[in-house]
Amino acid sequence: MSAAVDRTRPPEGGPLRSFDFPAVERRRLGNGLDLLVARMSRLPMVSVDLFVRGGEHALRAERAGLAVLAAEALDGGTRRRSGTELAEALERIGARLSAQAGWEGTTVSLSCLADRLEEAFPLLAEAVTVPDFPPDEVDRAREQRLASIRQRAMDPAALASDQAASVYHAPDVPYARPVGGTVDSIGGMGRDTLRGYADVAYRPVRGGLAVAGDVEPAEVAALAERHLGAWTGAPVEVPDFDVRPATRARRVVLVHRPGSVQSEVRVGHVGVERTAEDYFPLTIGNLLFGGTFTSRLNLNLRERNGFTYGVRSRFFFRSRPGPFEVSTAVGNDVTAPAVREILAEMERLVAEGPTPEEVQATADFAAGIFGLQLETVDQVATRLSQLVVYGLPDRYFHEYRDRIREVELDQVAEAVRRRMRPAEAQIVVVGDADAVGPALEALEVGPVEVRGADD
Repeated sequence: MSAAVDRTRPPEGGPLRSFDFPAVERRRLGNGLDLLVARMSRLPMVSVDLFVRGGEHALRAERAGLAVLAAEALDGGTRRRSGTELAEALERIGARLSAQAGWEGTTVSLSCLADRLEEAFPLLAEAVTVPDFPPDEVDRAREQRLASIRQRAMDPAALASDQAASVYHAPDVPYARPVGGTVDSIGGMGRDTLRGYADVAYRPVRGGLAVAGDVEPAEVAALAERHLGAWTGAPVEVPDFDVRPATRARRVVLVHRPGSVQSEVRVGHVGVERTAEDYFPLTIGNLLFGGTFTSRLNLNLRERNGFTYGVRSRFFFRSRPGPFEVSTAVGNDVTAPAVREILAEMERLVAEGPTPEEVQATADFAAGIFGLQLETVDQVATRLSQLVVYGLPDRYFHEYRDRIREVELDQVAEAVRRRMRPAEAQIVVVGDADAVGPALEALEVGPVEVRGADD
C-alpha cells in the first residue's frame, strides 16, 4: 500500500522542461516591410500577422477610435470584391481573416492550412492594400462601436479602467482617453474618413509580416513579394509625445454610481516602456506582488481578509510608458480597507523588497509557463510581431527563459523601488459615494474628489 499523501503541504515543483523557441528567419522585402518566419512543422497550419503602424497613439483626440473602427470595418469588402464575396472566398479554403487595432498599430491576421496559404495570402493582401469600406458596412461597424462605448459606460469594471486612464495621465496624453474612442469622436465617421485613414496609415515601412507554421521561409518571401511588392510608402510620421502624469500627488477619485453594492477599485500611476532595461526584474517583481494566485496582494485581500475573489497588478508595457495598475472589485463595506491594504502591500514591497524564496519561486513559475503560452502557431506569430512592434532582437524569445531565471534578488528590489511609487498612486473607485465615501475620507491617504460617471 502506498504511503498516505500529506495534503497540508503543496507538492514539490518538478524540473524545468526544455523548450526551444523556433528559429526566426528575418529579411526585408523590397517595399520596406520586415518579414519574420518561424517554421513549425508539427502541424500543417500557418498563422500570418501583418502589422502596420497605423494606431491610436497617432491620432488627435477628435479622431480617437478611428484606427479601431477601421480595423473593425476592414472585413466589409475590398475594391475588387464585396464583403460577402470576401467571406465566401475565405470560407471555401477554410481560412480565417481578422483585424485588430490598438495603441501601437493595426494587425491583420490570417490563419489557414499550410497548403492553402498560396490561395489565402492574396486575400489578406487585398484586404490591406485596397480596402473599400462600403457605406453600409461602415454604418454597421460604427453602430457596433458606439454600442460598445455606451456599454462600457454602464459596466463598472470598464468604467473604472477608462476613468483610471484619465486620472493617471495628463489630459493631452493619448493614453488618457479610451482606446476605442468616444461617442463624440466616432459618431461622425463615415466611408471617406476610413478610406482616407487607410490610405495614409496602412503602409509597409516600419511594419512587419510575421509568419509561423509549416512553411518554407523562401516560399513565403516569394509569395509576399508577389502580392505585396507594389504596396509601398510609409505612414505619416507622428511627433513623439511625453507620457506625463496628471499629478504626482496621491489622491482618491470616487466616481459616483448610486445604488452600487460593490466598488471597482483601481490603484496606479504612469509606468514604464516595454524596452526598459529592468523589464525582467520588474516582471518578476510584479508577478510576486499581484500577478499570480499566490501573490502578496491575493494572499492578503483574498485569502487572509476575504475582501475579494481576486486582485491583480499589471504593467501595461507599450512603446512609450504605459500605466502600472492594481485592479479588484470589493463590497462596499470593505472598499476602504481594501484600498488601505493595497497601498500597505505596495509600500512594504518598495521599502523591504522581496524575499529570496519569492524571487526564486516566481522566476521558476514565469520560466515554466513560457512554453505553455507558445503552443499554437497563432501564439508564436504574435510573439514574432512583438519583435517588430517593440524593436526587439530576433533571439529575444530564445533567451527569454534564461534571462528570467538569471534575475537576482537585488535587481528585483531595485526595479520595484524605481517603478512602483505608492506616494504617487492614483486611487480610482467606482461605487456608491454615499456608502463608501466617508470611509475613504477617513483613510487620509489623499484628498477625495467625487465625480459623476459622465465627468
